[in-house]
Amino acid sequence: MTYLNPGSFLRPGYNAYIDTAKNDYGTQMDVGLLILEPGDSFRFHEEDKEIAILLWSGSVTYAWGGRSEEAVRPDCFHYEAYCLHAGRGEEITLTARERSELYIQKTVNETPFPAVFYTPETVQTQHAGANGELLGCMRREIKTFFDYDNAPYSNMVLGEVLNFPGKWSSYPPHHHPQPEVYFYRFDHPDGFGAGFANDEIYRTGHNGLAIINRGFHSQTAAPGYAMCYAWGIRHLEGDPWKKTRIDDPEHAWLWKKDANDHIFQG
Repeated sequence: MTYLNPGSFLRPGYNAYIDTAKNDYGTQMDVGLLILEPGDSFRFHEEDKEIAILLWSGSVTYAWGGRSEEAVRPDCFHYEAYCLHAGRGEEITLTARERSELYIQKTVNETPFPAVFYTPETVQTQHAGANGELLGCMRREIKTFFDYDNAPYSNMVLGEVLNFPGKWSSYPPHHHPQPEVYFYRFDHPDGFGAGFANDEIYRTGHNGLAIINRGFHSQTAAPGYAMCYAWGIRHLEGDPWKKTRIDDPEHAWLWKKDANDHIFQG
């Protein structure tokens, strides 16, 4: 497990967290945060990589292939997302109408495919833990833009999780052979949480990035702080991620409907 947080070193423009030309930390992906001030424009043109551009906050015009779309998202806690997913060779221009921050994820993909623009109406949302499981401690919203089911041509997966204050996600602890990254946002800049991976514990913070290459993992947000994080998975050659999760056998019993009933007995 590796955790990165450049914090105050973030500047307008593209801030690279993972650059495969230097060190991919085993992820096989490039990951970054794009910060645009009002009136700024930024261009992407990846010759050999597919790219996903997720709007965290702000107001942006996405332009590609003779098409343009307006996206407005004041924040990721009360508003649904916009995300452009484009194949290699696509020229994309982003123009900000107000300060905007966008999550960027890229990986090599020799297969060309037409760009898809995901909107609040097309995002897949699962209201997990909403039926009182574990006393409501793992209530969360899992949002998926694209995965193997709707984008089998892609070499990666991208989604978001809205982690409610004091609640847990990626829980019970699980693992999968494909590498995964978590990019964290908090509703307050001083918000924090904790992640657990490979028998290590790391403190999560605003704009932090966790890299999980192996082992069981899970996470939680501190009470009073809502956490929203992008989760990105890189398919392995011959072994794509197909929603497979391997639960930690020590904690698999937590899936039982009566897992916490004993607390109120006696």
